[in-house]
Formats: sequence, structure tokens, C-alpha cells
Amino acid sequence: MANNILGMLVGAELSERDGGSGIKGAIEGYVAQGALRVVTPLIVTYAIGWGVQFLARRAVHALTSDAELKQGTAVNG
Repeated sequence: MANNILGMLVGAELSERDGGSGIKGAIEGYVAQGALRVVTPLIVTYAIGWGVQFLARRAVHALTSDAELKQGTAVNG
């Protein structure tokens, strides 16, 4: 609840600085807060997955010294 109010206050303040009424900014701040709540875990999960894949590829390359794997042109099968 406090996060939503904070988002609304920040949005209203930014809207008033631009010459707006503040109500539209409060609504935009509320929506932005909700969007960040959804998008942030997705971005963090993607970054962790990318890091794991990157390190796994480096480990396989270190063990096998496969030149195709290093260039990313290795084909399965």
C-alpha cells in the first residue's frame, strides 16, 4: 500500500512540475509502480539465466577446447 502511495506522490509531483494537474501524474505513477513490480523480477530472472548459460558455455569450452563452441557455431547432432 505504501509503495502505491509513494508512486502516486512521485507521479503527481513530476506532473505538477511539467504544468499538469497532478491527477494524471498520480495515475501514471500508480501504473508505473505496478509495471515495475511485474517487470523487475522478469529482468532479474533473465539476467541470472543468461549468466548461468554463459558460465556453463565457458566451462564446457575450457574442458573440451572446442573452437566451434567458442564461436557459437556448434550444431547439435
